Formats: sequence, structure tokens, C-alpha cells
Amino acid sequence: MIQTADRLKSIEEYYFSKKLREVRGMAAAGKPIINIGIGSPDLPPSEAVINSFQQSVKHAGAHQYQSYQGLPELRETIAQFYKKKFNVDADPSNEILPLMGSKEGIMHISMAFLNEGDEVLIPNPGYPTYTSVTKLVGAVPKQYDLVADNGWFPDLESLRQQDLSGVKLMWVSYPHMPTGATANSSQLQALVSFAKEQNILLINDNPYSFVLSNNPLSILSIKGAKDIALELNSLSKTFNMAGWRVGMVLGSEENLNAILKVKSNMDSGMFYGIQKGAIEALKSGKEWFDELDTTYKARRKLMFQLADKLGCTYDPNAVGMFVWAKLPKESTNSEDFIDRILHDKYIFIAPGTIFGSNGAGYIRFSLCVTKSKIKEAIDRF
Repeated sequence: MIQTADRLKSIEEYYFSKKLREVRGMAAAGKPIINIGIGSPDLPPSEAVINSFQQSVKHAGAHQYQSYQGLPELRETIAQFYKKKFNVDADPSNEILPLMGSKEGIMHISMAFLNEGDEVLIPNPGYPTYTSVTKLVGAVPKQYDLVADNGWFPDLESLRQQDLSGVKLMWVSYPHMPTGATANSSQLQALVSFAKEQNILLINDNPYSFVLSNNPLSILSIKGAKDIALELNSLSKTFNMAGWRVGMVLGSEENLNAILKVKSNMDSGMFYGIQKGAIEALKSGKEWFDELDTTYKARRKLMFQLADKLGCTYDPNAVGMFVWAKLPKESTNSEDFIDRILHDKYIFIAPGTIFGSNGAGYIRFSLCVTKSKIKEAIDRF
């Protein structure tokens, strides 16, 4: 067997990739599995989005290579969306770069800005891909603590006391995944000021602003943020288009040109029909967002009941498509806890530890499951 690259020794296969094989195997064996562990929207995109896609595939040139920077119309529509929803001005010609999902952006940004040995501030708990990509490019993860007592927001004063001379980049995510915590404008301002002071590139990963959130915010709404910050966003959660793989990164022309150097060497543009569908999605009116929230509110109400059944506590004001719940005191090992439920009740819930050590004692429920399935899960207890 050919020896694999040393970089693979620093990472493991993504937790959900491994665990879902087990879950699928149980389902194939006839077990009545209810999967409330993964945030993959089960609802469809709007009819207008699907119609736009269907019509677009007949257009001349639709099946040719597309621009690395996406259709001008797509970038214009993203700019309009950001202005309307976040009051952020972004030049569609050089401050917006469409991506094949924001996960792609995490890799592209890391490859564009990190040298081997550079340090990266990563939230604990947080999205596991920040750590794995950092390791893949030879940089060094430097976790910073997020705790419930501080609203899952970094203790910036504590960070200032540390040696940050080797830190090049900092990942944040508000609304926060997995906890659903939000950050207000003053907190975002504090993050931007910290990044400028320390000369650190700050990236806010922002795909959950429009799920059960009454006050969507972008870090780019902070004055001067573009000097030091980037923002990732995605159509996956807001428009039920996870499988379409449509994301975007916004920031200064200089920073986006660096990312484009990487991206243009790694893909050959997003399929035309997907871009046309994305344009239609971004033009969605208030009724789309209201209907989305109505659906998730009803599901969340039931999920709270399930959490109550398990003796868990949670923040009823958290946003996003998950319920982050603290286990009862007698149950501190979240992986053992969810495995018992998986094998006894055939219900899959995500353990908090996959998001970092500060996820110990927590579990995460996904709202991407029908009300009838949540009711069935409740009945199993």
C-alpha cells in the first residue's frame, strides 16, 4: 500500500461521516431509526427556486464551464441581499465571491492565508472543520474557551493575556454553532477591535442568521470591519439548499483576490442552473422567512418536550436549527448518553463532545425532522 501523506495523521474522518454509517447500518437491519442528530434541512427549496433551475438547464451555454467568480447577476443579488438584510454595502465586482458551499470557503481561506506553523484561534465548542482544515494545511489550532456563563462569547481580556504573536487567523460563528448563542453589535465591535489590535484575520461563519432569529447581524456591518474581517454565508439552511452547495464569502478586494487564487486552481465554476436557482432564492420575500420560522418554532416546541423527557436543560432563546441541551448532572458523558439512546430507543442525537471539550455534558438536537417523528421520539420514552 502506498504511504499516505503525513497530514492525514493529524486528523480523523469527520464524526458524522463515521457515525451515520452506523446509523444507516442499523436502519438497513430494520431498526426504526429516528435521526435528530444532523442539521440537513428536510424541507424543499421554494417552488420558484426549483422552476428557475429547471428552466435554466435549457439555456445556451448552461452546461459549459462557468466563471470562477460566479455569474455577475448572482454577485449583484448577493450584494442586494446583504444590503437589505444586514445593511452591508458590498461591491459585487470585487467584494463578493460565490463558493460551492461555505465549507469549501473554510479550506480556501486557510490555504490562502496560513503558512505551516501559523496559529489559528478556534472556538471550543465550535464547528469541527475549523480544526481539521487548520491541521490539514500545517497550521496549529489554538482553542479559546466558550462557556455558558459568558453567553458562549470569547473572553477577549483573557485572550489578550496570552501570547498571540503566532496567531494569524481567528474563527468565530454568530449565531453560534452548536449552541445557538447570538452576539450583539457591541460584541461584534469588540471582536473587530480585538482583531485589529492583534493584527489577526477574523472570519465570521454566519449561516444561521435567518432561522428563528429576529435580529440578523453581519460582522461586516461594523465600521471598518472589512479591513480585518471576512464573512462566510450559505444558502443551505436559510433556503433549504444544503445539497446544492451554494455559499459565499464577503470582504475586502485584497482578501478576496487571495482566496480566488486558491479557488481558481481547485474548481471550474459553479453549475449555471444552481447559480440561477440561488439568485431566485436570494430574492425570496418576507413570507418565505416567516413560513420557515413557523415550521421550526413548532418543531422546537416539541424538541423542548423531548429534552425535558431526558432531564436536560436548555436556553429557550437560542436561535438556529438546533437545540443545545445540558445533560442531567448524573450523566456527564455525552457520547455514552447518546449511544445508550441510539441502541435502546433507536434515536440518534449528536453528542456535544464532537464540537470540543467544552461540549462535554451537552447534546445537540436537530430541528431537521418532522413533527410526527419528534412526537414518535417523545413517545419512545
